[in-house]
Amino acid sequence: MTLIDVYGDLRIMIRNDQVLVYVNDIHGRWNFDKIRAIYGRRYLLQNCAIEIFLANRRSVMFKFADSQTVKKVINALPSVGIGKFYGAPRARVTSTLIPSRLIRKCNMTYKWINEEISNFEYIMFLNTIAGRTYNDLNQYPIFPWILTNYTSDQIDLNDPNNYRDLSKPIGALDLQRRNKFKTRYESWQDDGIPAFHYGTHYSTAGFTLAFCLRMEPFSTLFINMQGNKFDSPDRCFSSIAQAWKNCQQDTADVKELIPELFYQSEMLLNNNKFDLGVTSEQELVNDVKLPPWAKSCYDFIEIHRMALESKYVSQHLHEWIDLIFGFKQRGPEAISAMNVFYYLTYEGNCDLQAIQDPIMRTGIEQQIRNFGQTPSQLFTEPHPARQFKSQAKDVIDREVTMNLVVTNNVPLAFVKSCTNPASTSASVITISSNQVYAVNKWMMSTSGGGIEIDQALTTSSGIAQRRLGEPMDQSITPSTLCFCSICDNRFILACGYWDKSFKCFSTETGKLTQSIFGHWDIVTCLSSTVDTQSDGKDLIIASGSKDATILIWSWNGRRERIVGENNIIGDAGAPKAIVTGHENGVVCVACNGELGLVVSGSIGGPCLIHTLSGELLHIMSVPSYCQRPFQACVSDHGLIVINFTDNKGYLIVFTSNGRLLYQRELQERILAMTLSNDGQFIVAGGFGKCVEIWQIRDLVRRHTMTNCDSSIRAIDLSHNE
Repeated sequence: MTLIDVYGDLRIMIRNDQVLVYVNDIHGRWNFDKIRAIYGRRYLLQNCAIEIFLANRRSVMFKFADSQTVKKVINALPSVGIGKFYGAPRARVTSTLIPSRLIRKCNMTYKWINEEISNFEYIMFLNTIAGRTYNDLNQYPIFPWILTNYTSDQIDLNDPNNYRDLSKPIGALDLQRRNKFKTRYESWQDDGIPAFHYGTHYSTAGFTLAFCLRMEPFSTLFINMQGNKFDSPDRCFSSIAQAWKNCQQDTADVKELIPELFYQSEMLLNNNKFDLGVTSEQELVNDVKLPPWAKSCYDFIEIHRMALESKYVSQHLHEWIDLIFGFKQRGPEAISAMNVFYYLTYEGNCDLQAIQDPIMRTGIEQQIRNFGQTPSQLFTEPHPARQFKSQAKDVIDREVTMNLVVTNNVPLAFVKSCTNPASTSASVITISSNQVYAVNKWMMSTSGGGIEIDQALTTSSGIAQRRLGEPMDQSITPSTLCFCSICDNRFILACGYWDKSFKCFSTETGKLTQSIFGHWDIVTCLSSTVDTQSDGKDLIIASGSKDATILIWSWNGRRERIVGENNIIGDAGAPKAIVTGHENGVVCVACNGELGLVVSGSIGGPCLIHTLSGELLHIMSVPSYCQRPFQACVSDHGLIVINFTDNKGYLIVFTSNGRLLYQRELQERILAMTLSNDGQFIVAGGFGKCVEIWQIRDLVRRHTMTNCDSSIRAIDLSHNE
């Protein structure tokens, strides 16, 4: 790779045709204003690379001649540091810090200790800071083996006996194998090579490709690595239980796991119908064999993720961190912990630039490239354990109801709570079907909270002030899909107007602040999400229309309005992306900034998954008897829930890849639903006149709340649920 121009734009020339085979839509040009984070990276254990994270959620890794060139390039790029997520200063010098210093600038360890982030998030953070990346198979992110029970019909995640000892490396878990490795280390006599316990590593390109061989582009990469064929069927990753068994018995297998085994169920399925051969025991290698306690690939991933977040793992994860990223990675502590690997897997043991003999240099490069690279050491002292918040001994199970009337004899169409104590305007917004809204103040209390009714609705002049502009088009029935409340309930977005716009109103004054035009027909639905790729309080707004398109808009948190591409004062606002693919009018839309996804549905047409930049990802596998999608929700864990109103209604859960997971025929139609913050439950209501709580996994109804006087048309949860 050659850096041609580092001023204005970054242009990269890639001359290796073999690389281009695996690169989609590469254009070699990235605008500086789209750069969100810059990390210094290693390549073959040399500090000669950088990784750039972009606003479109992609990242690009570049390798340069030496570390001095890396510093010059970073100084020519925007001063964004490593981004906004980890609390480190947004400065160029941050991107050049060595990992052990960089981690001290971040706040994620504090957050993990205090249960503010999950175990998965923290492990991914440690991998990122330590130089692990999806862009280099030799430095792929590392995750631990968690469970040891892969044979029982049921598994109890509260039983410590089902978990691996996280204080020991994989090679030291089995006593017999541990003694072999210990003997190797103690009897080592080669003066030219330091003693080691393990000649192989817990993370290599080969291990990563073997785990992911059923998915492209890993399949093609694996075939190329194996000489244009798949590996021997007996060596293929074909069984979870067998993979764990091999890690306990085979002296050449001490591998840990990869992150996909905690979120990517498709990696376990041979959806591409590859011919993986037949084993010596005459067994066809196809989908990965699951433990008996897993009903499906998704069920395994779900339970595996739950195990990662379990109390046992949370109590002991710091011990595994000490081995992989911490003070037991190198030196005397590593020897005591039986955690010493071949010396060329550690950075600092070989300066490739100083090797003059090309044959020797090539040999060492191949050794580093193929036999594992230990992450950069982040900690030189024991990692602190996680602190657990005290749990209340008595669980109060009670229902408290309060009647809120916006307009007499007019049903509510929308409700949105902003109850976080950190908010300066904690309130509950309600909007009735006649477009009159109320700002009901949220009163914090030790018992949870209460609501003070909006006093403006006690007078006719106050009601007039609380009306959202002109009436909606007669073809639109006001529903929860027609409104969004944003910016701590200080603004309301509303659609359904005859002039094909959607409008923004101030909840404080009731005045129209902006009309947004862009569709060719009436806007039918709205959705909003936090723009995780921008600074400040920016949002992404999605609007669906009868014109069969979805438009993606940017809300500028500082200017408090929808803006165009150039963010110019006075700009009327223009969509940042146009989403197409529907043949009929769009009736529901949901976007998720964390995943960068927008989900949409149309009557009689497909339900689609796009990126927020408008790229079609998947057409969802909707049953033929479901033709009327009504509402969609997207969880941060990558699950999509769609409510269909065919017959008495259907509730269907999909993966973010569009695969149907669970479906349930309903007794009464659902008119409103939302997801719990942890993404595990659906809270819904409708013609059944009661609030129901469904567990997303298996779509089991867990609880039904007291019946209401009429159908439920809007629903939301407080910050603490």
